[in-house]
Amino acid sequence: MDKHPLKEWITLETRRQFLGRNANGLGVMALASLLGQHGMARGAGGVLDGEHFPARVKRVIWLFMAGAPSQIDTYDYKPNMVDWFDKDLPESVRQGQRLTTMTASQARFPIAPSIFSFKQYGKCGKWISELLPNIGSMADDLAFIQTTWTEAINHDPAITVMQTGNQIPGRPSLGAWMSYGLGTWNRNLPEFIVLNCEPRGQALYSRLWGSGFLPSKHAGVAFRDQGDPVLYLSNPAGISPQVRRLMLDRLKAMNQRIYAEVGDPETQTRITQFEMAFRMQTSVPELVDIAAEPDHVLQLYGPDVEKPGTFGHNCLLARRMAERGVRFVQIFHRGWDHHGNLPSNIRRQTKEIDQPAWALIHDLKRRGMLDDTLVICGGEFGRTIYSQGTLTKTNYGRDHHPKCFTVWLAGGGIAGGVTHGETDEFSYNIKRDPVHIRDLHATLLHLQGIDHERFTVKHRGLDERLTGVQETARVVQPILT
Repeated sequence: MDKHPLKEWITLETRRQFLGRNANGLGVMALASLLGQHGMARGAGGVLDGEHFPARVKRVIWLFMAGAPSQIDTYDYKPNMVDWFDKDLPESVRQGQRLTTMTASQARFPIAPSIFSFKQYGKCGKWISELLPNIGSMADDLAFIQTTWTEAINHDPAITVMQTGNQIPGRPSLGAWMSYGLGTWNRNLPEFIVLNCEPRGQALYSRLWGSGFLPSKHAGVAFRDQGDPVLYLSNPAGISPQVRRLMLDRLKAMNQRIYAEVGDPETQTRITQFEMAFRMQTSVPELVDIAAEPDHVLQLYGPDVEKPGTFGHNCLLARRMAERGVRFVQIFHRGWDHHGNLPSNIRRQTKEIDQPAWALIHDLKRRGMLDDTLVICGGEFGRTIYSQGTLTKTNYGRDHHPKCFTVWLAGGGIAGGVTHGETDEFSYNIKRDPVHIRDLHATLLHLQGIDHERFTVKHRGLDERLTGVQETARVVQPILT
């Protein structure tokens, strides 16, 4: 009897999958024998199986200020702007740069000096706004990049490129790259966790911590501030842990049969994630229970520390996650989109983050963890020196400005008390030492022992990387020790 064409095709595909899987398996065994026990331990399960060079940090905590804080009212001191109040921004400064639709139709671009006072902090003498006295008090531990910039002028593409290296959605986030490359230090918790502060301001999307074209197990796991920290963490009524274990074992066997037949790597991911979820049923409740923290630690993080969903609570959780080996933690704090009524809005926002951010650095430092932890804080772009809408002596708003904004870093490998780059007197253009988002990403990878040019993944015929295929990026060496 003649073979059925479809049956022959299925047989051919199965042979290819079998040979491909076995070739990969032989390659992994050969690599393991060459690397030995030490190499495998350093890899912690990541594809790099160790770093390109010695890493300065083991973990990253990213404090992301979604909505874009005004650098002019926080870290980029421009005292001469007082004399420019309500004068038009010179065209020689604006240079025809792109404007958003929110201010493009304005008849004027009146300059709005910051109404907040600044003072110098630390031995480094860094000028910081009165809004951030606690962060100012640790200026000698921080490196400020004054000249971060991006091409994106609207929130969604700007947040997307900050998180993934590309304005177009669908690429892996930075935390997913870390998970994929370096693996995990803790089998009972995800290697990439996201903490969202209570809703306010711009919407956020799960793709910002997604895995893109990497296996889905590397996507960030978003914790909730109500109910189970992770959906379906608790067993349904009447289901005991023993019954759950039995169900997972049966499900694992079924998925393994499917994988043997089809060869889809996402089936293996599903098995891995189910097992992780089972272990998280024990590890996560212990992680998020801060009742055992001493009173002096709770007081350190501020009055809102015991309120889930607040920035103070999430900063404490981030420290607890770092202690337990979570490689990448990202806290999203929203509400920084101050197109109008900036003075009152930014007072509220800075009050929420100032003490907890300081507490996180202080807590890590006194526990001996800051030396191998990197903390980074910033938004997706900056703000204009000119006012959006009505300008008065006590009130103004600021539009989006991608050409310069401030990001600060602290921890392993970071030179404290350093200010990198300089903007013009209007905080509108960069005078020296620009740092593109790609440069920032290259630096973060470098601190974790990864050469951004060598860390690639084959996708659609290209050797994709976080810092782009055709673009150039450099490590910001002056902020490193």
